[in-house]
Amino acid sequence: MGSKQSYFGRYISTSFFQQPPFESSGGNLLTTRQGGRDNLAQSVTGGHNYVLSSTAVNSFRAAFNRTSIHRTNSDFFGAAEVGINIYDYMPKYLLLNVTPNGFQIGGGTENEARFRTNTYQFSDDLTLIRGAHQFVVGGNWAHWNSFSTANVRSPGQLTVGNTATGLALGDFLLGRLSGTIGLQQSAPNFLVMKQTYVGIYAQDTWRAASNLTVNYGLRWEPFLPQQITNNAVYNFDFARFQQGVKSAVYKNAPAGLFYPGDQGFPSQAGQRSVWSNIGPRVGVAWDPTGSAKTSVRASYGRSFDFVNAQFHLNTSNAPPWGDEIRITNPPGGLDNPFAGSGQSNIFPTPTASPDVPFTVFGPYLSLNYDMKTPYVDLWNVTVERQLSTNWVVSAGYVGSHTSNILESTPLNNPSASVTVARDLNGNLIATCNPAATNFQTCMTANQNQRRPFYLANPIQGQYYGNVDAYVTDGTQRYNGMLLSIARRAGRGATVSANYTLSHCTGSPDGSGGGTANLGTGYNDPNNTHLDDGNCTSDRRHVFTLTAGVESPRFEGSSAALRAAASGWRLVGSFRALSGPYLNIVPGSDRALNSQAGTQRVNQILGDPYGDNSFNPANGGRILLNPLAFAQPALGTLGTMERNSVKGIGYKNVDMSLSRLFRVNDTRTIEVRVEAFNAFNWFGWGAPGATTQGQPNQTLSGATFGQITSAGDPRFLQFGIKFGF
Repeated sequence: MGSKQSYFGRYISTSFFQQPPFESSGGNLLTTRQGGRDNLAQSVTGGHNYVLSSTAVNSFRAAFNRTSIHRTNSDFFGAAEVGINIYDYMPKYLLLNVTPNGFQIGGGTENEARFRTNTYQFSDDLTLIRGAHQFVVGGNWAHWNSFSTANVRSPGQLTVGNTATGLALGDFLLGRLSGTIGLQQSAPNFLVMKQTYVGIYAQDTWRAASNLTVNYGLRWEPFLPQQITNNAVYNFDFARFQQGVKSAVYKNAPAGLFYPGDQGFPSQAGQRSVWSNIGPRVGVAWDPTGSAKTSVRASYGRSFDFVNAQFHLNTSNAPPWGDEIRITNPPGGLDNPFAGSGQSNIFPTPTASPDVPFTVFGPYLSLNYDMKTPYVDLWNVTVERQLSTNWVVSAGYVGSHTSNILESTPLNNPSASVTVARDLNGNLIATCNPAATNFQTCMTANQNQRRPFYLANPIQGQYYGNVDAYVTDGTQRYNGMLLSIARRAGRGATVSANYTLSHCTGSPDGSGGGTANLGTGYNDPNNTHLDDGNCTSDRRHVFTLTAGVESPRFEGSSAALRAAASGWRLVGSFRALSGPYLNIVPGSDRALNSQAGTQRVNQILGDPYGDNSFNPANGGRILLNPLAFAQPALGTLGTMERNSVKGIGYKNVDMSLSRLFRVNDTRTIEVRVEAFNAFNWFGWGAPGATTQGQPNQTLSGATFGQITSAGDPRFLQFGIKFGF
């Protein structure tokens, strides 16, 4: 197209197929916790570059991406076939977890599910050079639509704990379900959504002096909310509930709920757009000596974040499209979880229509019309010095503050101060005596009659169970120091090392990066800072050392020696990091608020750790001292800070030995041997890149504080690659 214009295009197709392990296991049910995959990803990209002049270049890009993810499972038997009286959305699949130290059959995120997303994107960037300035202006537009179906809890998640016998396997033999959530079941998840993204920016790179460069700019990123095209989205407002205002779309919906089509409801999103998102960015690079051996760099920027495409996957698990039930310590046990629980078996749920009936005590996770956009302010300063031809050292500081983290807060958790239960007419149906041994069981059985909406208006409140609302008030703070030293390639050897000292604190991680779940929000909606603590990802110390050496060419030696010993490259990597922070939980609903999963215990001894001895019964390491903790009094929240006990650190060495053999000018053969955990160091639990197996953190568990699993031993991997 001439010297000034160029075009390019590419198409990529990637598929992945993995058979469910059950198919090749000979019928081993323990393999059903992992499913299969049948995935396909396709991408088409095209572009046009146009050199307008010696000081102006324009670049245009267009892309289309399609992903199709299919999670598969093997059929074996369902709940009804083994005598469990629940409805089977998947008649040949069972979800059963016997924990701790038991077994698991099936996996909620490892069974039949489909996720299909189409993404369209266009971008254009114009670069102009004017004297000491290089200006760039541009923007991009993207649109995606997504269709998802899943069965995370539709088979019915049955959980057996250890509340009856102290051993999970003992409770299983007795047919006793967990004292936290013994049965959790919902209708199948489904989501049909579309969303548009727009970003426009302008920036300038200014060569202010021979040793000083300044970069600054602005980016405008409005938040355009997801549109749920099948209208399976809603909003709850307590003021409307108090006023008795009801939906005109679904005539049987309880007061307080609004849907697409109701007056004032924002389109098909349940949220209003945010047009004021402007992110400034500035960076400076300075050579203070002018020798090109020392540099000082500093920058600041604000970046906005948006929820992912599966954010609303659980939204449809509310009447009138679906439903979800949670039964704590089901009196009917494994045989008949609904018996005596006070909850009806509502499955299968009816098809949504304007006159569909609404089930009582339904679950709702509500959006607010006006949601703030999460954003991160990030700043850093780095000083780098070249000591010699090959050696470079640097020291840096990185800080960030994350605002408007998407959290959830409970609106309708049961009140622990209410010890009586009344029917819709105000007649007494139960009284729970705080001094009785069955007080917790009594309060759990009558938790729906203790909910604020029911107490305020039983006729309308009977339709509300757990009700959570999204809020954007979470914050997190990070401060880190990074030191590094590196030897660049020289005489066949390279080495680099870095050390990070950092700390991250703030609110829980929130739901913006995934799919939110009921009952996982703030413990106290009136004191959200009660849940502040160390970040889940916090690792106070991280050290990494990487070194590589290449064998000499043996010039002047015999041909046999050169052929056998030349060109081999040995690379080793050592990594050590401190442990994550542990969250010690009660194991049952001590606060009597139906939100057991996020509650914490009391720490009554200053030192939470055990003596690191071994339990002869299971060989586990006793890391935590059970006597250092105590269950909170019933009806109260624990006093421990979230993520306040430091867990076990991690260290590992990986090594590789490789060589490239050149067959001719166009063909090569590379051989490689890799050793993971090369020195076969013993590690507790299953190690990973940023985590390490940690002890049982449930205080009521028989193995609380113990680590009962070992990490991977040494693994060797051999490979040959032919290049042409």
